[in-house]
Amino acid sequence: MTEAPTYTLAQRLSAEALGTFWLVFGGCGTAIFAATAIPEGAQMAVGVGWLGVAFAFGLTVLTGAYAFGPVSGGHFNPAVTVGLVLARRFSARDLPGYVIAQVVGATIAGAVLLVIAEGIDGGFDPVETGFASNGFGDRSPMGYNLVSVVITEIVLTAVFLFVILGTTAKRAAVGFAGLSIGLALTLIHLISIPISNTSVNPARSLGVAWFAGTDALAQVWVFILAPVIGAAIAGLVHGPLLGRDDA
Repeated sequence: MTEAPTYTLAQRLSAEALGTFWLVFGGCGTAIFAATAIPEGAQMAVGVGWLGVAFAFGLTVLTGAYAFGPVSGGHFNPAVTVGLVLARRFSARDLPGYVIAQVVGATIAGAVLLVIAEGIDGGFDPVETGFASNGFGDRSPMGYNLVSVVITEIVLTAVFLFVILGTTAKRAAVGFAGLSIGLALTLIHLISIPISNTSVNPARSLGVAWFAGTDALAQVWVFILAPVIGAAIAGLVHGPLLGRDDA
């Protein structure tokens, strides 16, 4: 019988950084470059809209889960890592390294996106455009207030963790976790892009907020705290509600 490969911590952290890079580059890149109407004179006149952005985020997680998940577990999200630790599915010892790798990968993706965006004729202002950052109040796509955004981010991150914990359990069907998780993230974006521009992922939020100006940075705490709270709730109650997966 062939033994399953063992990966070093450095290899697992590299996989997390790459997977988070891909999530931010693919998802936020679609929001920045393709979501809205294309400038006059281009061959195409209409962007992909919120529906396209939702599918972009889902596809990045789906493909990243199968590409990098076998190495690191495919978290690509500090809130997911926290939830898995609290559900006793992941070692707390590796939590800091995973979070750092995820934020680094997201930040590199944001920097690369900015370099590309600045190459457009006439220039590009990440502060004016929002640079796919998250927000509430006048920075919410539809003007939702702080309370609405916090509730949305907590609830949807908790649901996301329930999907992850359920589809990666030993009792679950083998091989379908990446598909289920990617589709869940697509649905989450369909619900919440109008509300908060969808975070459910502190690394995703930080990766672009660094470059989107002081207003984005002043609000990013919400998109760090709320997803972590949602993930923590799911991690703590999943076992008591639905049974542990220790067998």
